[in-house]
Amino acid sequence: MSSKTHPRIRVAAVQAAPVFLDLDGTIDKTIDLIAQAARDKVQLIAFPETWAPGYPWWIWLDSPAWGMQYVQRYHDNSLVIGSPEFDRIREAARKHRTWVSLGFSEKAAGSLYIAQALIDDQGNVLQTRRKLKPTHVERTVFGEGDGSDLAVIETSIGNIGSLSCWEHLQPLSKYAMYSQNEQIHCAAWPSFSLYRGGAYALGAEVNNAASQVYAAEGQCFVIAPCATVSKAMHEMLCTDPGKQQMLIVGGGFARIYGPDGSPLGTNLAEEQEGLVVADIDLGMISLAKAAGDPAGHYSRPDVTRLLFNKTRREPVVVQRSVELEPAGFEAVAPKAEAAASA
Repeated sequence: MSSKTHPRIRVAAVQAAPVFLDLDGTIDKTIDLIAQAARDKVQLIAFPETWAPGYPWWIWLDSPAWGMQYVQRYHDNSLVIGSPEFDRIREAARKHRTWVSLGFSEKAAGSLYIAQALIDDQGNVLQTRRKLKPTHVERTVFGEGDGSDLAVIETSIGNIGSLSCWEHLQPLSKYAMYSQNEQIHCAAWPSFSLYRGGAYALGAEVNNAASQVYAAEGQCFVIAPCATVSKAMHEMLCTDPGKQQMLIVGGGFARIYGPDGSPLGTNLAEEQEGLVVADIDLGMISLAKAAGDPAGHYSRPDVTRLLFNKTRREPVVVQRSVELEPAGFEAVAPKAEAAASA
């Protein structure tokens, strides 16, 4: 994006429940929401963390042995990048001329990852990324990303970056993002339905504050989609009174924030499904940056600096060709050396 242009665009944060553990059903709903956004003249729509096929709430409700009943179904309904199901979302973005930030459980061979994809309005995939460190019991389900997943993509509508959930509580990861001149940030969250009243750090107030601080600290617009827990999800997972108190219906707190931390758009009731929509002007960022740019004029690199390793980490490196020395080289070379010395 040219430094002389300041796009004004309409963005939306999704607040809805997936069709839980049903990839095809969730993709149908995803396409419907993209179409709704297009009718509202939204140019960028952002979906919650692990929107497809839903967040694995059972990991917080009981033992790993109890949760094994959901494991195969979750794997079977997780999304493979480049699959026909993935291409349905790309096609919807192209058809409706809408940019899409998609949160999903990525299946790659035998492993799952908390992932996000950025798809442009032509259906092109500009980025896929993985959450660097799954939080707490999420590590019983998901693998880790690496430094290459902390990337801001330059696009025609702005410099766009993405993080999931409690990545917004990791100061060094945030700083790595700020340093790449991020202008629009997609902050994917699950529902804030867990342990209400008992674990304050998991609640809406703290987590929305994390999104709001990210906006003010990074001087960027933050689109923070947040899923809801539907009655059907609650009935499936909460099989006894104890679990019913641990996970409640609702929990949707989608938000959008400006680069000064100001709330934008009209919020929905926590059980209501829909879109939080706001018109944003990237020109506002220069005003916020004038006050404080933590990776620029407001930094002190002589005191503190970040070491940022962006290398893609691969468990297997395949050597596809081997340069062989000429046949007989070992035997010929000594004679050649002797002739040369003579």
